[in-house]
Amino acid sequence: MGRRLNALDWIALTLLVVGGVNWGLVGLFQFDLVAEIFGGQSAMLSRIVYTLVGLSAVFVAVDAFTFEKHPAGEGFRARTAS
Repeated sequence: MGRRLNALDWIALTLLVVGGVNWGLVGLFQFDLVAEIFGGQSAMLSRIVYTLVGLSAVFVAVDAFTFEKHPAGEGFRARTAS
């Protein structure tokens, strides 16, 4: 059984979805929705969103690959929130 997601997990996943949709739009239509909403790629708010999406990706990647040994010796499982 997996662990429950906390608020930080949900925020990170939401930002990853935003980033993924934005990159999909860039790849398919050459349209950067974040830049359009916040005033261009070099606008401070756009850069903050891009940074938060990148940090979220690192957080989720580290969280996904943080494993602990299962006490019953049945292999590995994702760590649980303490």
